[in-house]
Amino acid sequence: MKTPLYEAHKKAGARMVDFAGWEMPVQYIGISQEHRHVRQKVGLFDVSHMGEIEIRGPQALEAVNYLTTNNVPSLKDGEAQYSVLLNEQGKTIDDLIIYRRAHDNFFLCVNASNKPKDLAWIQDKTEKKFGNQAIVEDVSSRYGLLAIQGPLALSVVEKLSSVQLSAMKPFSFLEISLKGDSPKGIPVLLSRTGYTGEDGFEIFVPWEKTALLWETLMEAGRSEGIAPIGLGARDTLRVEMKYSLYGHEIDETTNPLEASLGWIVKLDKGNFIGKDELIKIREKGVLRKLVSFLMKDSGIPRQGYSLFKDSTQIGVVTSGTLSPSLEKAIGIGYVTPSLSKVGTEIEVDIRGQKKKAEIVIAPFYRRRENHDIS
Repeated sequence: MKTPLYEAHKKAGARMVDFAGWEMPVQYIGISQEHRHVRQKVGLFDVSHMGEIEIRGPQALEAVNYLTTNNVPSLKDGEAQYSVLLNEQGKTIDDLIIYRRAHDNFFLCVNASNKPKDLAWIQDKTEKKFGNQAIVEDVSSRYGLLAIQGPLALSVVEKLSSVQLSAMKPFSFLEISLKGDSPKGIPVLLSRTGYTGEDGFEIFVPWEKTALLWETLMEAGRSEGIAPIGLGARDTLRVEMKYSLYGHEIDETTNPLEASLGWIVKLDKGNFIGKDELIKIREKGVLRKLVSFLMKDSGIPRQGYSLFKDSTQIGVVTSGTLSPSLEKAIGIGYVTPSLSKVGTEIEVDIRGQKKKAEIVIAPFYRRRENHDIS
C-alpha cells in the first residue's frame, strides 16, 4: 500500500521500505542527520499509515472507557489522552491516542500494524456490551496524517493558522482550517502531540488533501529549514525518550505495569477490560521491569540481545541504538525487578561478548534551547 505522499518521497530521494504493508520512507539523507535536524530545527513526517477508528453514540464515552485503561471521563472536548487496549489477561493489544470530540464522539489513532486486530477487538467488545448505543467505524481511508516536530514547528504551523496555536496545551487539539490553495483552506484535526520529545503537532487531514498539506508545510517552513524525515529517525528519536513501540517494549506478552505505563492505568475508575488481572499483578508484584541503560563499553544493543548480571541472565533488550544526540549507545530492556535500580551495572551480550552498561534515568534526552546545525 502507498500513502498519498509516495511520489513526493521518491522525488525527495527517500529510501523506501515495507512497514506493516505500507511503502514508507526510512530515510532521505541519513538517519543521524535527520534526527539532529528534528532536535535542532524542524522536521516533517508522513505517518499516514496509522489507523483511525471512530466511536459514536449515546454510550460512546462509556465504551471507550471500558475498552481502555486511562480515565476517559476526565477528558474535556478538544483533549486527547494516551492509553492502551488490554485483553482479559491484562496483556497489551495496542497503545493508542484517544481524541474526545464530544461526549458521544471519540476518535482513536492506533498503530498501523495492529489496526485490523484492534478494529475487530473494539467492534466485538463494543457490540456485545453496548449494542447500537456505541457505533464503531474504521475511518482510516479518510485520513492522512503528518507530524511536524522540532523547536521551530510552532512558528511554521502558525503561519498557516488564524488561531493562536502557542496557547494550545500538550494533548489538546483543534479542528480548524489551515491556509491552503482555496479560500476555505485545508480542514484538519491539529493535535499538540508527537513521538519525538520535541514540541510540535500531529495533523489529521482528508486523504485527498494530504499531498497539498505536505507541500504547503514544506513551503511555509522553508525559512526555518524544514526537512522531510523518515521512519529511521522517528525510531531513534523515540528511543531517546524511552517511548514504547509496539512489537518492542509492548505486545501481547507484556502488561502495562511492567512496561512503566502504570501512569496510564487508572484502577480506581470503573470496570475496564483487563482490570481484574492488573489488580492481581499489582498485588503480587511484576516479574520484570522496563529500564533504560547506557552502554559503558563499545557496541550497540539491539532488540533480542540478552542482559546479564554476574553471569546470570536477568533480561532482554527491547530497543537500542547509537543516540545521535548523545553520541553514545543506549538501550531499553526488561530486567528482574530487584536489579532495576538506577546505577546498577549490567552486561549486554553483543554477538557473544559481554559489554558493560549502566541503568540510568529516562529519558536519555531532555529538550533544550534550539541551536543551528553546522
